[in-house]
Amino acid sequence: MILNHLDNRVKVHREFMKKYISSFLITNLVFSGCLLAKNPITDEMFTADPAAIVYNDTVYLYTGHDEDTDNTFYNMKEWLLFSSTDMVNWNSHGPILTVTDFEWAEKHAWAAHMVERDGRFYFYTSVYHKKDKPGFAIGVAVADTPYGPFKDARGSALLTNDMTTHTKNDWDDIDPAIFIEENGDAYMFFGNLVPKVVKLKDNMIELDGEIKVLDLPNFTEALWVHKKGSYYYISYASGFPETIHYAMSESLTGSWKYMGLINELAGNSETNHQSIIEFKGKDYFIYHNAGIQHDSTIGAGGRYRRSVAIDKLEYNKDGAIKPIVMTSEGITK
Repeated sequence: MILNHLDNRVKVHREFMKKYISSFLITNLVFSGCLLAKNPITDEMFTADPAAIVYNDTVYLYTGHDEDTDNTFYNMKEWLLFSSTDMVNWNSHGPILTVTDFEWAEKHAWAAHMVERDGRFYFYTSVYHKKDKPGFAIGVAVADTPYGPFKDARGSALLTNDMTTHTKNDWDDIDPAIFIEENGDAYMFFGNLVPKVVKLKDNMIELDGEIKVLDLPNFTEALWVHKKGSYYYISYASGFPETIHYAMSESLTGSWKYMGLINELAGNSETNHQSIIEFKGKDYFIYHNAGIQHDSTIGAGGRYRRSVAIDKLEYNKDGAIKPIVMTSEGITK
């Protein structure tokens, strides 16, 4: 009798703990918007084109939002924000900006880049301009916090398709990436098929000089520039389907030495787009794939339904980047 009584108490206790733990997890996931460590970092929505910055011991990760339902094209209307203090657990903050926040823009919330300067946050992004200047353009929004609210910093595009004539494509001015030198000089790298760079004025919302073409072999898109030690690194998507390659230099203005491939094809996504950061003494490679599985509540990933993932990045002693090892578990500690 005593043993039966104890067995019943154990069963009741186990059931209580199961319900308690389940309730605790659900409550915290719903109300904190916390996403646990894994790759992709979330399966609650489709995300693409990551752009991360480190500010005040927090990583702010900005992404596009894939909303395609019929596998026809990139259906993207807004940009999302996630944040983390450990690269393992991520908080979702929802959309921070939409295409309609730029009155001169018509559609396509494509790849963006965030940079902080003098306590203000500048969000550069690719959108399609209205009919008076058709083609992709680059706009810039600004806010006083990483969370926004963001507003159009100019009331007009920073760069429009008619300002470059390197290709006949109307999407050759996309994927802005900003780098600020220690002396305060700011540069915007951008382009599709032809990699380009232009200096920005100190106010961060005007061009300062001519647009120059970079010499990068087999360039497609997705420029990203970072510095590690005494070396500058420029990485980019190459070919189609895209792999990520990079070059190194001892100067931001080049010349750039091509170093090779660092990231292979990312799942069943034809595109890739990387963001490279250092956080609390460790280096990270942030990219997108199409890794969400068929049993997901939002359906399977695909060419227009991409997802952001994160893996560690490492350097050799000579400064070269080691090839990225893509994982399903992501960053765990």
